[in-house]
Amino acid sequence: MHSSALGFALLGSLVSYLANATPTGANDKRSPLGLSLPPLIPKIPGVTEPLSENAIPLPILQLPTPPLPSIPFPVKNIKPKKIGYIWTGAGDNKHADFLATISLDDDTFGEFVAITDVPTSGNSPHHLGTSLDGKTLIGGGLLSLLKTQDTAFYFDTTDPYNPKFSHSNRAILSSIVDEIRAKPDGGFLITYMGSAVGTSPGRLVETDKNGNIIHEHPEITDIPSTLNILTEQFSPHGLTVDFDKRIAITSDFVVPLSVLKPTTGIQRANTLRVFSLDGYKILSTITIPNGQGIQDVKFIPGNPETAALATAVGLGQVWIIYPFRTDPTTGKKGVAKLLHDLGPKAKDSMAIYSDISDDGKLAYFTLTLGNHVAALDISDLDNVKRLDDPNETQPIIGPHYVKISPDKKNLLVLGYFVQAGDISVLNTPGDYKLHWLDILPNGGIQFNRTVDFEQTFTNTYGGARPHSAVIFDLTDPANPIYY
Repeated sequence: MHSSALGFALLGSLVSYLANATPTGANDKRSPLGLSLPPLIPKIPGVTEPLSENAIPLPILQLPTPPLPSIPFPVKNIKPKKIGYIWTGAGDNKHADFLATISLDDDTFGEFVAITDVPTSGNSPHHLGTSLDGKTLIGGGLLSLLKTQDTAFYFDTTDPYNPKFSHSNRAILSSIVDEIRAKPDGGFLITYMGSAVGTSPGRLVETDKNGNIIHEHPEITDIPSTLNILTEQFSPHGLTVDFDKRIAITSDFVVPLSVLKPTTGIQRANTLRVFSLDGYKILSTITIPNGQGIQDVKFIPGNPETAALATAVGLGQVWIIYPFRTDPTTGKKGVAKLLHDLGPKAKDSMAIYSDISDDGKLAYFTLTLGNHVAALDISDLDNVKRLDDPNETQPIIGPHYVKISPDKKNLLVLGYFVQAGDISVLNTPGDYKLHWLDILPNGGIQFNRTVDFEQTFTNTYGGARPHSAVIFDLTDPANPIYY
């Protein structure tokens, strides 16, 4: 009843507005296969503000009110060489969600350069990604579906100091935007963790260079791959892509709808899928026994076997995935082996996210409920070394998104994962801060500076929920780095 009730409600809204669907955004773009629908309740000055302020929370679907008018936020007219873009939710869920542009330079660290609103609220901003040329950012909305809003938001960063909201859209078969990877042609590959109504299966969504959705993989005409995702939970969260080897790996986390009340329990997955980039067929399914949510997966740069690291959240472990090895017990391609147990703080930590250095020697992991950031030396996969003190009480609450700075001197960590409110069983503590850690010569970490988003945006956005980040390093104008 739970899944079908939401499904019928959402599909009803979709059908009602499908005939009048129009693009949302400055450039009036329309996805060939995706949709961009107008808000169900248009913004009317003096009328919708009280409605937004006093909207009664609904059991699952939320009243699709427009955001409250934003109070101008003072920014600095500076041009830092190192820029952080932080995809952020309004703390009160009533004001617009926004992209914060912030200086990461030593002399102006933490100064805000620009604030770019999107035209909707309550999206629970999730992951953020950049195009290879640094001209486009895309941010996903984890809970946009609940207000029947577009789920992917595009920003024009041609001027890196003044990002502009470009457009938004949504897919037809899938929702719940998660990991984002740029394609060489300028488009994106994006994991959508749920179906159009938040159940399994999700999809691996592909866009063109303009952000238009062109495919939702696997296509329904690909019968073997479609049967694969229908017969075993397909809730892709993590995504890693090797365009040279022509493969991608997705990792299955949880069924999104199962974190909403009423629920019989969160449905966690134990699997990863290996896709061929030639036709996007599923080549194999790799299982981590009792993994209880495989949140993240990333290829190890330079590894001769194209190995990847995956995080098994329930187990609190890091596993190594060999997509081309043959499993001797099944005779099929794809092998998973335990690499490292992250210890008691990692077990049942709800979320474990990661980043790996571009030389493949260092890996960092956030243990959300463990309030801890772990560091591993993975230069020798047969002799992994822990570089942090697992027993240390670190000055951070609810770490999730982690990113190594392009110059490899710092680690950006955001202290917030998900707070879905009274409608959900998923509400993790956070300190709502950007943490800027020093990376020590041996690869270890030392906490340094912070930016308190909650305090900074209390009066303008009812607080703030910074979830993810992209870093631009423009130190060498001839060789900018977008990551």
